[in-house]
Amino acid sequence: MKSTRRPLTRHSVTVEIAGEKHVLRSELPPEDTRAIAAHVDSTLRGLPGYQTLEPFRAATLAALSITDELFHAREELRRLREEIAQRTADLAAILEEAGEDDAAKRPRGTPRRG
Repeated sequence: MKSTRRPLTRHSVTVEIAGEKHVLRSELPPEDTRAIAAHVDSTLRGLPGYQTLEPFRAATLAALSITDELFHAREELRRLREEIAQRTADLAAILEEAGEDDAAKRPRGTPRRG
């Protein structure tokens, strides 16, 4: 059986992080790779005392900061999904109740509108 999946295209992108150039190969679109690298660079440069930190320590602190952002984003996503589910259930109950009220008001044999 032939696979219908398209072969993955790998892009090489040169980015600069903390003043060092890196050639990255990724299946992501180049603009996404550049945006990710720019975020890492921005996070590194935003660390208090960035200029005096050893590179490994700076990278570790940046990784912790970005992971913290990820965890907060996941929590917000979980909360929003719960809110959507609750609102959907509330709306379904309102629509069901409205449909029952409409059916009760119609004379027998009258077709339902819309």
